[in-house]
Amino acid sequence: MTRLTEQAQGVYVIAVTPFKPDGALDLDSTDRMVDFYLEQGATGLTALGMMGEAPKLTAQESLAVVERILARIDGRVPLVVGVSAPGFAQMAELATKVMEAGAGGVMIAPPGSLKTDDQIVTYYKQAAEFLGDIPFVLQDFPLVTNVQVPVSVIARIVNEVPTCVCLKHEDWPGLEKITALRAEGTLDRRISILCGNGGLFLPEEMARGADGAMTGFCYPEMMRDVVRLMQDGQSDRARDLFDAYLPLARYEQQPGLGLAVRKYVLAKRGVIASDTIRRPGAGLTPAAKAEVDAMLTRQENRLKELN
Repeated sequence: MTRLTEQAQGVYVIAVTPFKPDGALDLDSTDRMVDFYLEQGATGLTALGMMGEAPKLTAQESLAVVERILARIDGRVPLVVGVSAPGFAQMAELATKVMEAGAGGVMIAPPGSLKTDDQIVTYYKQAAEFLGDIPFVLQDFPLVTNVQVPVSVIARIVNEVPTCVCLKHEDWPGLEKITALRAEGTLDRRISILCGNGGLFLPEEMARGADGAMTGFCYPEMMRDVVRLMQDGQSDRARDLFDAYLPLARYEQQPGLGLAVRKYVLAKRGVIASDTIRRPGAGLTPAAKAEVDAMLTRQENRLKELN
């Protein structure tokens, strides 16, 4: 087991869940997908996230996917597993099973019922009590959860719950939040900050003090190189590279369409056999596919100019 710690950095790719055209799990494509992500430099993977279609999986399927990914990773990088659930009993059951299978940690998003700062802090304290010593990622994604988690609340959770080792930062706008969290005296200890939103703000997030990305994109090598270049102080080169991928990244971040775009491109790249979205959900129209294909051609030309 490679355990998640406060030192997590680089790119933790949010893995899609491959399906066959009939909607069944495609575990062979899962193997190829894991190989692809690791070949592209992922320092970790995250399964059963919001873009992994976790709510569409049965409990048995969720565990089967995690076990298949872990078998393919074979201890090379940590796997973080989304275990958000309506109740702590379900959360603890899945968390215990995936950790026993070899996961490195879990990710918890706040339920939409939380309305006050004290409720949010209490929720994470209680979750940590149920999970025991399992390290967890606090997912801060108010655009989806409808829960606003201010800096002061994140600080209380980090300072009072030692098993919170990482923040998945997806607030938008949220750059000032990163700056505030990295300010001296805000946190009693330094934790990892990995950012989401498809990497749309990755250069700026890295400049503000993030440690990398925990998100998905159909070209994870872009995130790998941007993170590395920003860490090496080559910000202009990082932004030039980022700009080459930006039209596709922007297109992929369309609410309700982004996963279909990501799976379509991954299928074109031979990573997964089918771009099937499990119902409810639909794939791309011919017009949308043509738009993506045109962006891929232009992206390839821009990358050639950079090199």
